[in-house]
Amino acid sequence: MPLVEFAAGWVSGALGLAVGHPMDTVKVRIQTQSKYKGIFDCVKKTYTHEGVHGFFKGMAFPVLSVAISNSVLFGSYSNALDYLTQSQRNDRSQGNHASAAAVFTAGCFSGVAQVFVTAPIDLVKVRLQSQTKGRAGLGGDKYRGPMHCVSMILREEGARGLFRGMWALALRDVPCYGLYFLPYELTVRMLTDKDRKPGTFAVLMAGGVAGVVTWAFATPMDVVKARLQMVGAGGRVYRGVLHCIAVSAREEGMRVFFKGLLLNSLRAFPVNAVTFLSYESLMTALTSGPADASHR
Repeated sequence: MPLVEFAAGWVSGALGLAVGHPMDTVKVRIQTQSKYKGIFDCVKKTYTHEGVHGFFKGMAFPVLSVAISNSVLFGSYSNALDYLTQSQRNDRSQGNHASAAAVFTAGCFSGVAQVFVTAPIDLVKVRLQSQTKGRAGLGGDKYRGPMHCVSMILREEGARGLFRGMWALALRDVPCYGLYFLPYELTVRMLTDKDRKPGTFAVLMAGGVAGVVTWAFATPMDVVKARLQMVGAGGRVYRGVLHCIAVSAREEGMRVFFKGLLLNSLRAFPVNAVTFLSYESLMTALTSGPADASHR
């Protein structure tokens, strides 16, 4: 399997995450804690009680580890598309575009592949982001950092605890990564002249559009995932995905499943624009053939 795809995915994932983490922290807190009246209230309280550092809680771990899941995502997508179309990147860059069905299927496959890597990483990130009491210790936050969080989960919940919320994550990611690559492919084609390589503007716009479209569909299951991940860390106890959906809808109405949608959309555009641009730029630098978004 062409390892260059995995390397480019690794670096682009880390860059995208660094851009969007502060907004992601606000989103997680709004989804998992009812004490916030909205986005600005959460931002104000976070800054007042924790300073700028509060917006970057849990970032060090995913910057290193989400790069791994992004590497798996882009690498598995690329290779799945190669297999489904029986072609290579350079072939598709010369106008032999992959079909929408092939792009969607390859995207879904990449979603399956990265879930197993992402589940424990995302769990640790969510739990660290949800801490609001300050320094760990008596009366403070439960976890001192990523490694302490992992060790506490293993001690209190066992190895299964690291994969809490994985089914909700899979229900979110598998279909949504099919959607993720599809609007990117279609948008970049619309913004690129025939027989030309996509320019920086086309890649940035297509990446941003792909992120916004994906999160519009992913947010309801993202809320469920975050709530399930907080079980065992002081959050409400749910028996599973369906129970979480039923209880949340009954107590807070259907609008609860769209908590964080605005933030997800605002964050998704720059994060995914940066991710796709850095990925395509790295692929251009690391391969001898022309890099083209139609590969994606």
